[in-house]
Amino acid sequence: MLKNYLLLAFKNFRKQKLFSLINILGLTVGITCCLMIFLFIMNEFSYDKFHKNGKDIYRIYRVGETNGEKRNIPWVSPPYARALANDYPDAIKATMRVQPDNDLVRYKNVSFNEKNIYLVDSNFFSFFSFRLLRGNPATVLNDPLSIVMTQSAAKKYFGNDDPIGKVIDFNEKMRLKVTGIAEDVSPNSHLNFDMLVPLANWRNEFWMNQWPNNGLFVYLQLNPSVHPDQVQKLFPQFMDKYMGKFFREAGFKMDLVMKPLLGIYFEGENPFDGVKHGSKKMVYIFMSIAVLILLIACINFMNLATARATDRSKEVGLRKVMGAVRRQLAWQFIFESLLFAIIAAVLAVLLLQAVMPAYTGFLGYNLPAYWTNPLLYIFLVGVVIAVGVLAGSYPALLLSSFSPIESLRGKLKVGKHGAFFRKALVVFQFGISVLLIISVTIVMKQMHYVRTTDLGFNKEQSMIVKLDNGKIWDNKINFKNQLQADPAVSNVSLMTGEPGGFHDTYGFEAESKPGEKLMLNTEFADFEYVKTLGLKIISGRDFSPQFPTDSTYAVIINRAAANLLGYTPQQAIGKWIKNISGDSVRRKIVGVVEDYHYASLKQVIGPLVVSTKKDDRRLALIKLKTAQMQQVINRIRKMYVANAPDFPFEYSFLDEKFDALYKSEIKQESLLSIFSGIAICIACLGLFGLASYTALKRTKEIGVRKVLGSSVENIVLLLSKDLLKPVLLGTIIAVPAGYFIMEKWLQGFVYRTNIHWWLFAVAALVAMLIALLTVSVQAVNAALANPVKSLRTE
Repeated sequence: MLKNYLLLAFKNFRKQKLFSLINILGLTVGITCCLMIFLFIMNEFSYDKFHKNGKDIYRIYRVGETNGEKRNIPWVSPPYARALANDYPDAIKATMRVQPDNDLVRYKNVSFNEKNIYLVDSNFFSFFSFRLLRGNPATVLNDPLSIVMTQSAAKKYFGNDDPIGKVIDFNEKMRLKVTGIAEDVSPNSHLNFDMLVPLANWRNEFWMNQWPNNGLFVYLQLNPSVHPDQVQKLFPQFMDKYMGKFFREAGFKMDLVMKPLLGIYFEGENPFDGVKHGSKKMVYIFMSIAVLILLIACINFMNLATARATDRSKEVGLRKVMGAVRRQLAWQFIFESLLFAIIAAVLAVLLLQAVMPAYTGFLGYNLPAYWTNPLLYIFLVGVVIAVGVLAGSYPALLLSSFSPIESLRGKLKVGKHGAFFRKALVVFQFGISVLLIISVTIVMKQMHYVRTTDLGFNKEQSMIVKLDNGKIWDNKINFKNQLQADPAVSNVSLMTGEPGGFHDTYGFEAESKPGEKLMLNTEFADFEYVKTLGLKIISGRDFSPQFPTDSTYAVIINRAAANLLGYTPQQAIGKWIKNISGDSVRRKIVGVVEDYHYASLKQVIGPLVVSTKKDDRRLALIKLKTAQMQQVINRIRKMYVANAPDFPFEYSFLDEKFDALYKSEIKQESLLSIFSGIAICIACLGLFGLASYTALKRTKEIGVRKVLGSSVENIVLLLSKDLLKPVLLGTIIAVPAGYFIMEKWLQGFVYRTNIHWWLFAVAALVAMLIALLTVSVQAVNAALANPVKSLRTE
């Protein structure tokens, strides 16, 4: 029987080459998209699952409240790990401290400012399951003057030489011996390092023993028999024991929580904790698009199969007369559908291989080896079965229900139900297509708004140079003076955080709210801060050397801070504010600047205090005024090297860093654009097939109409109108659905574009034009055909 099914299937393939090609092409593209998205989702949900004890590992967070909003802060101080292990030895099996760092590493004449260095405890490789290629996991970091490198990092410094035992210079302060080589960190790890150095080197440093000094992560491994809630209940007592006095003096309190290692990746985007995070929303967008594209491809199959029902009626009638029962006929057509799906799946695998380089380039990372993963093949088989049954079920039920007598007479009428079902499927197809067009249009409009909206400061031609090593830090004033002497430099400001970067949060008291603690974002900068960013002063004045007390007793606030303090911008001038988390010096408000977006447009502009507190600078913001950009960069490089010899000169631009805040949304924009195009192409492929079939079945009618005087335009309209009606209906249904979905998406932005009616009109018009073009191509061909040949057609 199987052999007969195969022979019949191939016979129909040959007989209906065009429609078979359309079906296979649509299914191939649909399955390819599904495979691409499955690989992405599989990788996203695999983060950190390679750790042997991962289910028992947790990261601790401080929980703070800023003006009524709770924030989970992963940074804690070094003493937390030791105190937790000592106080709860029955619950906590092991602890691990990880401090991300960047340092100058040199071997002979090769030196780099390494960004991915972790300072860690010596039990790193027994706590986590990162693979060590050379060295003993239990002892490789026991010696404080040791260093472990990844394969790629070792290759960079030592080439093909054996790295074990080689000695490198570390920040020109220590000489560390390479004791181990680790496998390059897997892409599905939230931690990503190139080198590991023992924290024990700094065990006697002041900051290593201070509770309020928060700058590293602490991980806990619980005993398997301990429930995390049991440990969580102990934290209030723990915080009161070690931090209670500090909190009472500072006037605020923080709680402690722990979150599972396996949930860190999806805990939400945090651009300041230095580890990788993903977005579940993006994963669900991928999943939804995959399902929709596959559904559209299946709809094409069902539409063309049911449209050609009358062509196979004699075959069905003859087989029924010969004794075939309905179940056998239904299985025959489902088998044909499965065969289409199998062929499409094989082609999809080949297509996947071809597009994979471009796909991984879009994602920004290489996916783990997938051809050896059995889940991929299970998924592929599942897709083939699902597509085969879904696409073939309705045609199978329809075709197997034909009356054998009417089938053999050639008087079979499928009825209005079959035509209605096909139109309903076209409605669904183009409804989805229009929905995707609307989504792409609004996403693009929002991202254009993000890129072009007035941020309240000038981000153009603003170079950022970090003060991230001891030499440039010690010479920062000299570096600044040299920069200001360059004619291509407009202004230079030394500060703690650029717009879009990190801003500290401190507790304040204010004259207007005595006894009340206010949590405010804080920027520590010099007198040139306002001028360099081009901020607008709406009340008072800027910092000025003409007022010597400005360096110690003055602050500038933004409008939001003035509002929080209960002042108008004018009333705020001359009032005092005190940083109770810092030096507790009363500082006078000398100026109020207009609100500007010092954080992402996803966040409301919060209150900000700009203080001139000394010796707290992390970067130089250099405002340029030149078209000769490369020349001035070369001059700045020479200045940097003169002040920090041996340290590589690295820089970025403010507009690029600010745009990076919307990396996820920009990727969603590209993703929606690509897959919307694919979905529309598949839908049009099906529409083209239906138009071709309609023209074929009405060949003689077209010939008669042409002989009787019908114009080409009339015949095109005749063939097009029935197919375009469901397209129009699908468009009408998609418009309110698109509005609802995109309104919810825009809620993720505090500052957002408006949704105008014409966006939906444009999307509908684009869809209708694409559909009209698709149908018209075939309709025009039919209308231009020789009527003599048309009348001879049987």
